[in-house]
Amino acid sequence: MQTFANLADFTAHAGQSLGETEYMTITQEMVDLFAQATGDHQWIHTNPDRAALESPYKAAIAHGFLTLSLAPKLMAEIYRVESVKMGVNYGANKIRFTNAVPVGSRLRMKAWLHHAEPDGRTTPSGADQATEQPSSSVRAIVECVFEVEGATKPACVAELITLLFE
Repeated sequence: MQTFANLADFTAHAGQSLGETEYMTITQEMVDLFAQATGDHQWIHTNPDRAALESPYKAAIAHGFLTLSLAPKLMAEIYRVESVKMGVNYGANKIRFTNAVPVGSRLRMKAWLHHAEPDGRTTPSGADQATEQPSSSVRAIVECVFEVEGATKPACVAELITLLFE
């Protein structure tokens, strides 16, 4: 875990690796709960028996967006900015699902701080209630690579944008 004291220290890290997580196992329960939350019940995700027979992967696979949805959890395992009071997912410049994530496989994420710059926004209230001072913010672009243990191609490559407020 990399820890930065403030947004200035974090911004100065642009162009460098933030690190990688430990591997986590992708379970059928995770896939089923994601399907329930999103309404995406395609058999390749939710029917392991059929997937074993008919899928080119010979197993159920995680939804691509399930893999991507793990980014905030995994980023929190990679880095922390001590002065940040709030982070907001702002969007993505690109997302590619380049390989399947079979249920039962182990997944990790690597992250690089591609770019970070002052954003000029304040928190939605316009001021920090405790100090009555406007907050400062940074727009960070982090390249995230999701890797399946033992696979030669990553499962997902995404350039994610986060707004960080101190």
